[in-house]
Amino acid sequence: METKILSRQIEVSPLNEMLNYNGKYGEYGGAFVPEPLVKPLEILSNEFEKLAVDPGFKLEFIYYLKHYVGRPSPLYFAKRLSDFVGSRIYLKREDLNHTGAHKINNTIGQVLIAKRMGAKEIIAETGAGQHGVATATAAALMGISCKVFMGAKDIERQALNVKRMELLGAQVITTTAGTATLKDAVDAALTYYVQHPDSFYILGSQVGPHPYPKMVGYFQSVIGQEARNQILSQEDRLPDSIFACIGGGSNSIGLFSGFLNDPEVEIFGAEGGGLATPQNTAATLSFGKPTIFQGTRSYCLVDEKGNPRESHSVAAGLDYPGISPQHAFLKDTGRVQYFPVTDNEAVNAFNLLSRLEGIIPAIESSHAVALATKLLKGKNRLAIVNLSGRGDKDVEREF
Repeated sequence: METKILSRQIEVSPLNEMLNYNGKYGEYGGAFVPEPLVKPLEILSNEFEKLAVDPGFKLEFIYYLKHYVGRPSPLYFAKRLSDFVGSRIYLKREDLNHTGAHKINNTIGQVLIAKRMGAKEIIAETGAGQHGVATATAAALMGISCKVFMGAKDIERQALNVKRMELLGAQVITTTAGTATLKDAVDAALTYYVQHPDSFYILGSQVGPHPYPKMVGYFQSVIGQEARNQILSQEDRLPDSIFACIGGGSNSIGLFSGFLNDPEVEIFGAEGGGLATPQNTAATLSFGKPTIFQGTRSYCLVDEKGNPRESHSVAAGLDYPGISPQHAFLKDTGRVQYFPVTDNEAVNAFNLLSRLEGIIPAIESSHAVALATKLLKGKNRLAIVNLSGRGDKDVEREF
């Protein structure tokens, strides 16, 4: 019985299947890549499509989620936060996963594909370091060598995660290009991938060329399916609203996927609002425009000439000018509402949750806590906030 329940948790919902058809989400998505990557991505797409319906692959994935990652992650009723806000708030505790964030769900799934395809080298990019740690962890588990590309600025502000990656045996490669943040790490990883197409690229968020948005959404959908089952068990009804932070979009689409077909559930995404100006923000869906960026068509922060420009957020994991093509579609259709959350608001929520619940959230997750606190104040609503990661990496920073 347990295996059957877990198997249902990673199924892609009918709406997701429709949106993901041929790698397109309405007018967004696709694969805009150099010629050397066309064939490798086609092979990867075909392999993923076969494995996604392979019972043996699903059972292996479920095994590692349960016995290695520690799933299901709890859905915790945050009583003191709820009393403070005036609404009933549950936290989906992805921070309790092995490695401390949601990223491990995706890296376990992708490294299992890599193993099936006989990969000899794993490459990845990281901003906050959580995806880099999760990739290094999964690569070590499977005995595959690993390179992680990271911007120099992020290496400085996420030094703990750099040490964790190196301890796990990964080679951390610094990029000083551009703003030396997540965008530039993705550029560096994609450049390396073009030069070494035999490598297996584990992309960490729901961005990039097809099939990555589909794969990442599939592996992260366990979050939403668990949360749905848990809230029905604990409250005997669906939530009025759900919240998650938005960088590239993987933790959020993971939660949202469990509720997209329930129109009575309002869905909110918290973007990195930065300094609350269009010039100093990472709020792509609030201030960006549709364009082709890093292999896919989606919203992107652009300058007056239409070129991608710098983003800014106190959270390294949200400091990215692009966004998932599925989130772009969900914005345009109005199914999900996206709001910028400023650096100061996120830092205040970081401190608030730590002191009220004894839970130190990642500064990325703090954006979702801040938005929920603002929108739910005195509303007496039932809500779920995705706590995408823990804040160990952020406690020594001076905000």
